[in-house]
Amino acid sequence: MPEGKKRILTGDRPTGSLHLGHYVGSLANRVKLQKEYESYIIIADVQALTTHWEKDENLKRDVFQITSDYLAAGLDPELSTIFIQSMIPEIHELTMYYSMFTSVNVLRHNPTVKSEAAQHGFKDMTYGFLGYPVSQAADISIFKAHLVPVGEDQIPHIELARKIVRRFNDLYKSVLIEPEVLVGDVPRLIGLDGKAKMSKSLNNAIFLADTPEEVWQKIRNAVTDPARIHKTDPGHPEVCTVYEYQRVFNPEEVQEIENDCRQGHIGCVNCKKKLSEKINQLLEPMRERREKYKNDSIREILMEGTKKAHRTALDTMEEVREAMGINYLD
Repeated sequence: MPEGKKRILTGDRPTGSLHLGHYVGSLANRVKLQKEYESYIIIADVQALTTHWEKDENLKRDVFQITSDYLAAGLDPELSTIFIQSMIPEIHELTMYYSMFTSVNVLRHNPTVKSEAAQHGFKDMTYGFLGYPVSQAADISIFKAHLVPVGEDQIPHIELARKIVRRFNDLYKSVLIEPEVLVGDVPRLIGLDGKAKMSKSLNNAIFLADTPEEVWQKIRNAVTDPARIHKTDPGHPEVCTVYEYQRVFNPEEVQEIENDCRQGHIGCVNCKKKLSEKINQLLEPMRERREKYKNDSIREILMEGTKKAHRTALDTMEEVREAMGINYLD
């Protein structure tokens, strides 16, 4: 670990392209934090199988897509170690050790697990799905992460990770770091339909890889104030999805837009055009960075990042095995 630098572990399951909700919720923060912390970015492909085990033909595509999104957003492979979870066997070994003293009842009562089970319609949870918070605890602790940036829905997982690490250190030897949680200060971005969070499955998202034309078409069809029929009608920004996006992506003009909307001085089409311009200004540098990295360079970045992550995991597991007394032949 670099002198004076603490460590971060964060990442995503590769289940499709990343969108603006991911960017404002965590990605933008990761880009900033990579200069202050030693950053490990996990592509959690094993955990993706907890809900997408029947769609594994898309996994390779999604691994490369999410890496492209990371690089486009500004994650620098010189500063952030981007790696593939399944290629670090020590993570799975540590997951098994943790599972020996983590009860099924604790996992069943995890609110995030219950919420996701309901979302996916799982009446009978698989062993892998029920236990993925244990795998997540292993992800975090094997890299001795001091800080884990997450959304609010992931807080129960990090609390469980803290308990598991504390339990391990109490049972055996204090070799692991109890992680702290960092929650972003940007509210969850609602979808373009105004009814739910931004999501690929709900077809209400603007993706980081969208073209300028795709961005405009999506924003043009976004939900606005349903009570406003004519341009000169007084608007109600507080119920308008586009206004919520203006607050996030166009803070310089948002007060003027709000006043003009309430007084009927700006129509919804013009408001949407302003938003489209701002979002495309945000995405344009990402488009340029995406072009810089082609499939061959992405593959090399993943290989180098995974090699580095593997070395770190090996070092931690030597300490874990020694603490547990299972280094029999040393």
